[in-house]
Amino acid sequence: MNGFGFEEVRTVDVVVIGAGQAGLSAAFHLRRTGLEPDRDFVVLDHAPAPGGAWQFRWPSLTYGKVHGMHALPGMELTGADPSRPSSEVIGAYFDTYERTFDLRVHRPVDVTAVREGEGGRLRVETSEGVYAARALINATGTWDRPFWPRYPGQEAFRGRQLHTSGYPGPGEFAGKRVLVVGGGASGTQHLMEIAEVAAETFWVTRREPVWREGPFGEAEGRAAVALVEDRVRRGLPPQSVVSVTGLPLNDAIRDARARGILDRLPMFDRITPTGVAWGDGRTVDVDVILWATGFRAAIDHLAPLRLREPGGGIQVEGTRAVRDARVHLVGYGPSASTIGANRAGRAAVSDIRRLLDRDRVAAPTA
Repeated sequence: MNGFGFEEVRTVDVVVIGAGQAGLSAAFHLRRTGLEPDRDFVVLDHAPAPGGAWQFRWPSLTYGKVHGMHALPGMELTGADPSRPSSEVIGAYFDTYERTFDLRVHRPVDVTAVREGEGGRLRVETSEGVYAARALINATGTWDRPFWPRYPGQEAFRGRQLHTSGYPGPGEFAGKRVLVVGGGASGTQHLMEIAEVAAETFWVTRREPVWREGPFGEAEGRAAVALVEDRVRRGLPPQSVVSVTGLPLNDAIRDARARGILDRLPMFDRITPTGVAWGDGRTVDVDVILWATGFRAAIDHLAPLRLREPGGGIQVEGTRAVRDARVHLVGYGPSASTIGANRAGRAAVSDIRRLLDRDRVAAPTA
């Protein structure tokens, strides 16, 4: 509100929500097509600093352990020390990128809701005020929505429970009996680190892990992305690309398997005050349960637009929400990888420019 009690609404062509890989890629392409930040578009990010979700990664995830970090468009990441934490390396890279291309990211800004506004615009409600936009690029990723499964007895567990999103590195688990739940890349990384310092480790997954031997080329990548894309096209919640690619076998994985660290147990049936139990009477006592169970898309702020399909997801064609052509989702579903996020940012901007140009042609002249 201003001093006269009227709500101040700032008008822009495009609002970009999120300044991770997908959001910065979109901002780069918006600027490249001639749109000016803080005049024609605005980038809003709720994180305290540049780096997207990378800035929250655990210290032991060094840059050398990162799989498939693809450079942002227009500027390579070169000369990075592989022994430095990925949070530092990528945070510094994103910071340099934002300044180099003058993207003027607003942070920390929380977007609370996006709803129908006046005159065919979207009303974007944020902690720094309201924006009226002709189009929206949602690049909020998944880090803010860790998925915690629920099992009987969970609240009675007397040990510690934490999620990948709060993983501090292996040091805090020294001498502990630790159960890691989850068959993805994070789960295996956590397990192998913790096994070096813990008294004992256990690994539980819902399904048998699928190990991938040999090279993973462009054809395999396209096939994997197509499977994820099919779910999104049908309006189902997206799955991660790794869920359909399997886990790559490398020397560290082979060594861990040989040592029994990656001997997988089936999913337990309940949690006890001292550990977990299976229906056949087996029990394991542990001090810590680490849930490496993934994340869900952080899209609750889009709820007022009613974009979800009966299947629970947002149906997307390319990057465009089928139920609202003004809304694009990048870094969502098949574009959740770093290279996919780059391509999605470019595709979304290309589509939005056509939308803006059509609006200008259709606008009445004085």
